[in-house]
Amino acid sequence: MAEKLLGVIGGSGLYQMKGLEVIEKIAVDTPFGSPSDSIIIGKLEGVKLAFLPRHGVGHVIPPSEINFRANIFAMKKIGVERIISVSAVGGMKENMPPGHFVVPHQFIDRTYKRISTFFTEGMVGHVSMADPVCLATAGTLFNAAQKAGADVHEGGTYICIEGPQFSSRAESRL
Repeated sequence: MAEKLLGVIGGSGLYQMKGLEVIEKIAVDTPFGSPSDSIIIGKLEGVKLAFLPRHGVGHVIPPSEINFRANIFAMKKIGVERIISVSAVGGMKENMPPGHFVVPHQFIDRTYKRISTFFTEGMVGHVSMADPVCLATAGTLFNAAQKAGADVHEGGTYICIEGPQFSSRAESRL
């Protein structure tokens, strides 16, 4: 596929997209193995996109076993230029209660079981993670959520812990 697509990776609870007109489902081979599921190419309100459920349809892949490298590589391989990744999460800010949306600008990765780089086996690549989020895309998401009437906050920090358990109180305070 040569055309540029928007990619959406769905998290817990998002295994399909309401209103998505499915054009095709494709299996993509990658040097990192198989992605979580087939990628659905479809149109949502006239926008062509690629959708991949992170945990597989039916939530069959636990967080520590998700092949993140295969998921991202597959999206890139089919022409995805930007990815919106949706996650169901907890929050630590009183001004961001359950039901609010956050468009993060930063990440903290507290996982330890998964490979955290594409650069292995004879190739070393030092990649800056100083600003891991495309601010233009974040701004577009924030504006769209506001326009849709959602309670939305821009600029938060997403902290990923080794799942599927939730954090202890000490980890939450950290």
